[in-house]
Amino acid sequence: MDIFKEEKHRTILEATNEELLELKDKAKDKLWKPIYHIYPQYGLLNDPNGLAYFNGKYHVFHQWYPFGVTHGMKHWAHLESEDLVSWNRLPVAIIPTEKYESHGAYSGNSIEINEELYLYYTGNIKFDKNNRSANQCLAIMNKDGEIKKFENNPIIEGVPNGYTGHVRDPKVFKRKDKYFMLLGAQTSDKKGVIIVYESKNSIDWNFKGELNVKNIDEDFGYMWECPDYINIDEKDILIFSPQGVEPKGFDYQNIYNVVYAIGNMDLDNLTFEIDTMKELEKGFDFYAPQTFIKDSQIILFAWAGMGEVLYPTDKNKWAHCLTVPRKLNIKNNKLLQMPVDELIKLRYDETSGQNTIKNNINIIENNENVYELNINIKNIDSNKFGLELFSSQDEGVKLEFNKLGNIVTLDRSNFKKVFGVEYGTNRKEYINIDENTNIKVLADRSILEIFINEGEVVFTSRIFAKENSNQIRVYSDKIVEYEYTKFKLKQGIEL
Repeated sequence: MDIFKEEKHRTILEATNEELLELKDKAKDKLWKPIYHIYPQYGLLNDPNGLAYFNGKYHVFHQWYPFGVTHGMKHWAHLESEDLVSWNRLPVAIIPTEKYESHGAYSGNSIEINEELYLYYTGNIKFDKNNRSANQCLAIMNKDGEIKKFENNPIIEGVPNGYTGHVRDPKVFKRKDKYFMLLGAQTSDKKGVIIVYESKNSIDWNFKGELNVKNIDEDFGYMWECPDYINIDEKDILIFSPQGVEPKGFDYQNIYNVVYAIGNMDLDNLTFEIDTMKELEKGFDFYAPQTFIKDSQIILFAWAGMGEVLYPTDKNKWAHCLTVPRKLNIKNNKLLQMPVDELIKLRYDETSGQNTIKNNINIIENNENVYELNINIKNIDSNKFGLELFSSQDEGVKLEFNKLGNIVTLDRSNFKKVFGVEYGTNRKEYINIDENTNIKVLADRSILEIFINEGEVVFTSRIFAKENSNQIRVYSDKIVEYEYTKFKLKQGIEL
């Protein structure tokens, strides 16, 4: 069968220098391009891939299509850092030039083996618009930073019987003397699942079967993407991104969502017994997270974007960024997310204060769209209070706390540049609101990350405000006392 190709199935090797310079020039954007989040110089960024601390440096790879903001031929872009703060761009790590990856090098993870970094990924294959397959592939990075595709790719050819061509996003890890590979998959009857392969040497793989996830709705999406497995405090945690889950209360409001399940993974019997399952994030723009381990600390990056949503930067031929790196912990059987401690290196020009609001608005002095804000609520005699960020006379995003319902709401409806409105303009979550409520805000031009109560509730959202919309307002319908600390933040990524 002939390989089906469209214009979007070009690699960067097919571009002229002039074309790339033109793309880079068109993507210049001083208003909305972040300064400490990872973003593409041009083209479309999506899933983080191959995250690792290897040979004394942090490595982040991500899905990248150079030629526009469609989901075209995916490459693996590559950045490195010594401290999770200052990021350098490196040459493209994986370019899909081979038949086994004819339509893109899709997502995957990494693991250090024999003092080399093994990069596992999915080679996407399309025979026509509706007929596809998938291969699982390997590239290896040595200590000199050289990356070569494995000479006997693919390491897994095609998909098992009973599944569609939607099999992708390998998560490889080692347990005792065996390697395991989790893959997001879709059954022939269009049901999302995770399938498992095993290997003794990380190269030769045998299909083990489908993971039986217990205590989950029978109909929980038509595809499960980006499976991840971690262990914290002797608790097994499964993270995945189901597609096609219907909204339920405050949950699953995005077109695609991310969940975590705390429970017990039995790889001998291919079962995962769920004790607790929740959405990982409550914001508008969060998908395809991936974790890695450094000195026993589990660190997560995610794609700060959402498929099938049109963004205001699309016209400039660039789209999306990654979240900041986050450390993960468990408390009260909940998975908590907070920015890694290393990010304090970005801080300068500290200001602080405290105030009592009595049925009015207080303005925290701010003229920047890049900052860190920490607020601690000291006393609450109020039914509704909150923050308005990226604010001016005619726009702003509201983070509002309703004490009567113990509900927190993020509302981004009040902007000139609204987008994705077909999926709603607010996101809500239940939360215990008391005198111990704390809020951390990370703002970076067009991305807002909000961490409440030490990461119990997290909102990640893209915000495209006007140049003068930088005010920070604190408001209340009765009495609220608070104290705050604010920092300006330095540039962290090579522009």
